[in-house]
Amino acid sequence: MQKFDVAIIGSGLGGLVCGYILSKEGYNVCIIEKNKQIGGCLQVFERNKCIFDTGMHYIGSMEEGQILHRFFKYFNLIDKLKIKKMDVNGFDVINFQGVDYKYAMGYENFIKTLINYFPAEKEGIIKYCNKLREISNNLNLYNLREVKTDNIIDTQYITESTGDFIKSVTTNKILQNVLAGTNSLYAGEPDKSPLYMHALINNFFIESAWRFVDGSAQLADLLAQSIIQNGGTILTNSKVEKLVCDNTEIRYAQLSNSEKIEAKNFISDVHPVVTLEMVESDIIKKVYRNRINNLENTLSTFSVYIVLKENTFKYLNYNYYYCKGDTAWLTSTYSNNIWPQGYMLFTPTSSKSDLFAENMTVLAYMKMDELKKWENTSVEKRGDEYKEFKHKKAEQLISLVEKQFPQIRNCIKTYYTSTPLTYRDYTGTKDGSMYGFLKDCKEPIKTYIPPKTKIPNLYLTGQNINLHGILGVTIGSLLTCGEFVGLNYLIRKINNA
Repeated sequence: MQKFDVAIIGSGLGGLVCGYILSKEGYNVCIIEKNKQIGGCLQVFERNKCIFDTGMHYIGSMEEGQILHRFFKYFNLIDKLKIKKMDVNGFDVINFQGVDYKYAMGYENFIKTLINYFPAEKEGIIKYCNKLREISNNLNLYNLREVKTDNIIDTQYITESTGDFIKSVTTNKILQNVLAGTNSLYAGEPDKSPLYMHALINNFFIESAWRFVDGSAQLADLLAQSIIQNGGTILTNSKVEKLVCDNTEIRYAQLSNSEKIEAKNFISDVHPVVTLEMVESDIIKKVYRNRINNLENTLSTFSVYIVLKENTFKYLNYNYYYCKGDTAWLTSTYSNNIWPQGYMLFTPTSSKSDLFAENMTVLAYMKMDELKKWENTSVEKRGDEYKEFKHKKAEQLISLVEKQFPQIRNCIKTYYTSTPLTYRDYTGTKDGSMYGFLKDCKEPIKTYIPPKTKIPNLYLTGQNINLHGILGVTIGSLLTCGEFVGLNYLIRKINNA
């Protein structure tokens, strides 16, 4: 039986960041990954010599001094990552009711660009941006300031909904929808999604927006290399079946091949519901299990991965968000009868060409309920009816894309698809959920998951701790590792990097 200081279940960003921090601090770390490829939502796959990202389509705040740049400096990644800055004058484009509206980089540019579209709404646009900056500047962890209280985020930002806030800055319905235009970055629900989440995510990209060149797997690979250099171990094709406890704590992780991994402490980077399914212990009370099991998850997506014919479709150095109807809040109007109501579209950055796109990814919301009949199947073993379902959905989605990009069908060489089942099976996310548990400003405590559990040597990390996304998960990992070495100690080390 192998023995470690810390065993980390799952090699998504949360698991890798925890592995990096703790191995750097001298802990003997083992990361246990069920798939052959590490990375969770950082995974990529290759088809027809094209690299497709599965989850991390763009990142923000990577200018010197900005928050992600400061973290990546500590992770010793700055000179190693291949990234490309997106269009400064329109890194996100929102198409609402047939008109394209650009999100520009930098607040001054962002404000000026929106005022060009809405000259009578200057006051509301400035008020909106001031609030985003106020929230982002007031949160200590998001500025790597030492924390003196357990309240990471001020109550007022947690209990106010994004929808109510946007309505408070403008009565212009079109502007309201444009300001909510990228809410698919958090599967937004106007009456539930807390204001702080909208503010942090939008601030992150307005500061500066970037894409990984040739895929986001480079981030996972570089973190893994450092973990191994620090003496850590990474096991792939190793599925944890059970976390075996005695009366007080977890003793070892039982793998599907009957191997046992013993550790003093365990960190789970998989969904909390899936984690609890592994733990057979009365220390975790039934009331807690029921609370976690009954939390609502965010929606999942149907994805079309398009391989483009060579030199036929110009590279788009921006993301395209399309709304078909009269609202940008597509989760609240989701209906299979009028699917798809909109999409997110990306052309990944390749080192082969700056002028033409090699490939394209199109995402549209999809509920797991629509895949009920295949829920007990596994990847590549779902049958012809499933393939036909995917083909039909892909054609519907491409037809909607064609309205904005009429030439698209002539540019397609071939395409591939994935559903919430694919996402569930590759990332271990319950219901194939994009962003884990749905945050609800009406019941903020209910959806708060602390990194510590009732089992003294079991900790949680990943997108359900703190917030999803590259920055949210990194800060969540900081909170988890802070339980081992001290949060303010880590903040000082990152600031001194």
